[in-house]
Amino acid sequence: MINPAEHVYSDDPRHGHPDVRTRLAGVNYFFLANGLVQAAVQCAPRGEGTPLGLLIMNPERLRAKRDALTLDAEDGLTATTVRVAHAGGEDVPRAGDVQVRWSIRGGVPAAEATWRWRGGRVCEVFFCPDRRTARLVREVTVFGGVHASGPIHLRTGVRDHVAEAVLPPGGRAGMTASFVYTLDGARDRVDLEVVPFVEVSNDASRPWAEQADLRLGHERLDRFWRVSRYQLSAAPSAAGRMDGSIWQYNREWVRDQALVALGFLHAGDRHHAALILRRLLCDFITADGAAIDSSEVRSLDEVELDQNGVLLYAVQQYVRWTGDLAFARDLWPRLVAVADYPLRPEFVDPRCGLLHNSREFWERHYIHGITPGFELVYQVFVAIGLDAAASLARRLGHEAESARWHAAAARLRHATLDHPVCALAHDGVLVKRKTRDGRVHNQIAPLPDAGLPASAPLAGPGAHWLNPDTCVTLPIVFGFVPPDSPLARRTLDSVEPLWNEAWQDGGYGRYACSSEPDSPGGWPVASLFVARAAVETGVPERAWRVLDWLDTAPGAAAGSWFEFHGDRASPPFPQVGILPWTWAEMITLMARHVVGVRPEETHVRVAPRLLPGLEHVTGRFPIGAGSLHLDITRDPRRREPVARVTLDGGTMYETAAREATVPYEANDARVELVLPGE
Repeated sequence: MINPAEHVYSDDPRHGHPDVRTRLAGVNYFFLANGLVQAAVQCAPRGEGTPLGLLIMNPERLRAKRDALTLDAEDGLTATTVRVAHAGGEDVPRAGDVQVRWSIRGGVPAAEATWRWRGGRVCEVFFCPDRRTARLVREVTVFGGVHASGPIHLRTGVRDHVAEAVLPPGGRAGMTASFVYTLDGARDRVDLEVVPFVEVSNDASRPWAEQADLRLGHERLDRFWRVSRYQLSAAPSAAGRMDGSIWQYNREWVRDQALVALGFLHAGDRHHAALILRRLLCDFITADGAAIDSSEVRSLDEVELDQNGVLLYAVQQYVRWTGDLAFARDLWPRLVAVADYPLRPEFVDPRCGLLHNSREFWERHYIHGITPGFELVYQVFVAIGLDAAASLARRLGHEAESARWHAAAARLRHATLDHPVCALAHDGVLVKRKTRDGRVHNQIAPLPDAGLPASAPLAGPGAHWLNPDTCVTLPIVFGFVPPDSPLARRTLDSVEPLWNEAWQDGGYGRYACSSEPDSPGGWPVASLFVARAAVETGVPERAWRVLDWLDTAPGAAAGSWFEFHGDRASPPFPQVGILPWTWAEMITLMARHVVGVRPEETHVRVAPRLLPGLEHVTGRFPIGAGSLHLDITRDPRRREPVARVTLDGGTMYETAAREATVPYEANDARVELVLPGE
């Protein structure tokens, strides 16, 4: 049984400088990294914490915010502030006067901060200049020093080390100095020096130019696409290590990282997708095929079976996006173990064929009252994963495994949807969980020694409901049930009570908050599950509601959304961090659902479901050895759609359809879709 102590953390945000807190009033974090060094530019505009601070971390060592290498226990990030010293005194960024936005420097993502000094304004640009060294550049330009009576001194530091640049009195065009932060991983410290100029290298800019390019023609959605790509790339280390929630858990999950790999694929970032998937298969799968979660190996009754299916599906998608079948061939014994593990007799109920254990999707387990039963998502993802494994096996010539896994997937799908007693489609709605005797598992009760704080709803009196739960939308998202079916629509409707369930600032809770062993509140990642399902089922207003909320939620200016929004008891729970999975979900929502780029068995299907308000979408996605170019227009004058496909500059065909297919063999495919106005 999982030890309750695993859920207990000691980081107390009430101790130390305010900068040790992850949640500061109005805070935004702009994450930058190159795999060798990780940084976050902190903008805290409301007087709580350093208004403009710089956190630098070693991405190979997952730690709390207070352990950032530039953060001092007593002084916080104060030393990282740039000070403009001159004959008239000294100026620093002030609360309410700092603005930070995303920018591009030399073809790589950059955070650009501006603030005023008494002679004019200061512009600071942060970026990683290459992928070979653990360096971050902070380029500081002082404007308006034309009337200064002497030199201008720029000072900043890392804890007790101060670096200084001296600028002569200059013109309004600005005077610039570059501060270079270099992570010394062996000594666990950051060195700081001043240099005249640092140029962005091709090895840093070229990968960004080669990735997907999507223009949705909507300021907010284009911004969400852009900043999610920027920051998702800042999450993994060069070895593929990634915190499940930055500064929060300091642990890793197969499920989370496999879905992050899918986000990278939709963004056209093959390097990071391969890096993560290879590491998961080599380091996070036990010899018998069990997937590690929370960086731990679990007992059979509390293993998360969905992780096996998600990983297999992600590998299949990687092969389809890239054409790199050798990836699966090289790791085939590991993939076989992953596919076979959920089919062990310890998990398969002999009466109905469904998989059972005492763990649920959001990681509640026996101490929380999760008794042996059938979890919907475990059936769905294992079936999807087995089909994916069967497809890979067929392409690699392993016909016996292909047939066996395909049959197992079909049996599991049939039992999930159609078994007369245990089916998880109940009264026309998908339900989260059933007990082994076929009853809908509606309530849970924690064990007396569960170690829950009094503030946790699950620790309180009254009924603790398992349903509704946003995870029931995932079968819609992944095509396990037809999105246009009554089952899909009724299932989507069933999660509506989770919107603003016990709060007023928006967002779907991940499940009924009465059974929450942590803290209730809106979850961006769960809300994006619902948004993806809403696009699939043709209820775009619910997707827009989620996107509207995310544009106002804390962290929206940077796109660095916290894992959830609500009060948290820290300790025993960790401070809330930033979940990379959310960035991956946002990217996948745009690419797979709104634009509809879907690599399938024999071809790429383009089946857009444009949200209302989108009139003209263009994009380029790397597929195999070539590129897929898209031009999608909504024309109010048309009554029927038209799809035109041009292959390698020659072959062209046209159909009256809302979607198009492209063979993998095409090196350069261009799809033009004209949709009727709506």
